[in-house]
Amino acid sequence: MHSGSTIHAFFDRTTGTVSYVLSDDASRSAAVIDPVLDFDYKSGCTATRSADAILACLQQNQLKVEWILETHAHADHLSAARYLQGQVGGRIAIGEHIREVQAVFKRLYNLEKTFLPDGSQFDYLFRDGETFRVGALQVQALLVPGHTPADMAYLVDDVVFVGDTLFMPDLGSARADFPGGDARVLYRSMRRLLELPPATRMFVCHDYPPPGREAKWETTVAEQRAHNIHVRDGISEDEFVAMRQARDATLEVPTLILPSLQVNVRAGQLPPVDDNGVAYLRIPLNALGKPSRA
Repeated sequence: MHSGSTIHAFFDRTTGTVSYVLSDDASRSAAVIDPVLDFDYKSGCTATRSADAILACLQQNQLKVEWILETHAHADHLSAARYLQGQVGGRIAIGEHIREVQAVFKRLYNLEKTFLPDGSQFDYLFRDGETFRVGALQVQALLVPGHTPADMAYLVDDVVFVGDTLFMPDLGSARADFPGGDARVLYRSMRRLLELPPATRMFVCHDYPPPGREAKWETTVAEQRAHNIHVRDGISEDEFVAMRQARDATLEVPTLILPSLQVNVRAGQLPPVDDNGVAYLRIPLNALGKPSRA
């Protein structure tokens, strides 16, 4: 990576999510990637503990936020993008295919008529291959669909933030059974990332460490190609698709999928308040099609 840049990682053990601050040391410009808004399902209360740790890092290092980047509309945590923007500014951005995701979930939640699935809730929508800057750092947005239609990776020099497209080598790959997901497309997206130079450092968005291993979030293309249990070199597309579809059929829906997506398609904005001054999350009944096992 560019010698004048720094990466700070923040691991949320509750959701297994890793958020990042990428900064250009010379200009003190920064991007925040995949920030988490804490949510307690039992009480319905949100909190900003995770986001405030990012704010403390920004303040301690005197960083100015230019971008708040989402790799996709997450199904396992609420986004703190809007909260952070209110504190430190920056443009909230995601891939342009978020429109497809918004259209699906507008129907599922029967969202208010004023919610338009046009991406306008975000400040900027990236096209595949588009470049942008964080201070002097040039970053490229890469479309890597399959987990969802809108997944993006962000490449800067010899570092790539891969979102949910790849996990650590001993965990493999993300599921592909969400609306618009496709295991065959996911395989091709992963191979696109694995065609980067072998020394490229990969930073994942999640880790669910098995017993006996501490949480990790950094690996390399070479390590993934040699050791990833789902997509290492020698595993064919058809083999991966058969494995992924069989595995996905056994998985329960994520705990926070229904609360999180109706917030995350709004770029982290909570639903509008009712006339009593309270905002409500909607839980569609018998609509997701995959009940949890007892």
